[in-house]
Amino acid sequence: MKAFITLLAAAALTGCAQMQALRSNDGQQSASAASAQGPAKLVDIAIPADALGAHDPHLTEVLVKVGAVASKQQSARIVIAALPQDFPYLNQSVKRGIASARGGSVQIENLSVGSCHPYSIQVVPIE
Repeated sequence: MKAFITLLAAAALTGCAQMQALRSNDGQQSASAASAQGPAKLVDIAIPADALGAHDPHLTEVLVKVGAVASKQQSARIVIAALPQDFPYLNQSVKRGIASARGGSVQIENLSVGSCHPYSIQVVPIE
């Protein structure tokens, strides 16, 4: 029984070491991929379809904060990917967070996606 526990502990530690090695490699790969793709995204959020359909108050708060983050940048673009019928709610919620003095430096881009694609919102700085 003692040998089994020792073997189990050794296997667990070995598995953890492999996970750490994978994590460090993923970080290097994502960093090189990000530099090749262009400007980094300041915000990249997947929007759950059920929260979007219910106009969840927590989602509305997050969208307002996304607008606030974008308005604090020199100039930024907010890319919203969703069904066309959801754009009025999403745009209105994001615009509530954008400071009125900074409204000209923030662009909102709506991308229509199908119902089987994930809905998302991203904030990208404009260079």
